[in-house]
Amino acid sequence: MSEPVLLVEIDDSVATLTLNRPEARNALSRDLRAALVNTLSELRQRDDVGVVIMTGAGPAFCAGLDLKEMASLTDDSGAMQEVLNASDVANAMQDFDRPIIGAINGFAVTGGFELALACDVIIASTEARFADTHARVGVLPGWGLSQKLPRTIGVYRAKELSLTGNFLSAEQAEAWGLVNRVVAPELLLPVCHELARDMLSCDQQALRQILRTIDAGFASTLGQGLKIEAQTAAAHAQRVTGALIAQRRETVRQRGQEQR
Repeated sequence: MSEPVLLVEIDDSVATLTLNRPEARNALSRDLRAALVNTLSELRQRDDVGVVIMTGAGPAFCAGLDLKEMASLTDDSGAMQEVLNASDVANAMQDFDRPIIGAINGFAVTGGFELALACDVIIASTEARFADTHARVGVLPGWGLSQKLPRTIGVYRAKELSLTGNFLSAEQAEAWGLVNRVVAPELLLPVCHELARDMLSCDQQALRQILRTIDAGFASTLGQGLKIEAQTAAAHAQRVTGALIAQRRETVRQRGQEQR
């Protein structure tokens, strides 16, 4: 019996999704993309899951779309166009209403790079490497890389990566603001789980609304983003009570004492 292409482990409200095609550097085959989409949809329906961690099995995070699978497609089947235009995984991650932490354990290339960019927080192992090889393969990004990468690291740095296909080390990615931090390989998942626990200690309704507000503002202008924030805050304020504020204030006070 073959191994599942996606491993799912749920523990203490954290779902860890492991891309499990190490022999293919976790390339996104049709089966793996479908498993990701279906799993994220199922997790949205679960009240016992508050944070998702996404990582890869073996030495790679994700090598992008499965080029071997794509090369086997016939030109007249329409399947190639379907694969190249597929945005199912990107949409599923964008629509997911809880934080997704990317635990980038190794190579994140092209579509795998886009998968990393679709995460809300990115923690990289010292073994991680990033590359946009769309131009080398002869295809165009369709999961947001051409728009998200310049907004994250600056347009000139993004052009350098996308127009050369050169690799970016984990340390340089951190210096450019692409990843939150870089840690030793053995600390990657523990650090991600610690971050997940911090997120779970927050008010979950507020956390999810803040996540949506940041994403909506990121996709708009500053002026539009400020309006989105004001409207969202006003709507949320109608549901906030003094008792709730007092309860959360005590939680914040205790946390501040613990972190001294």
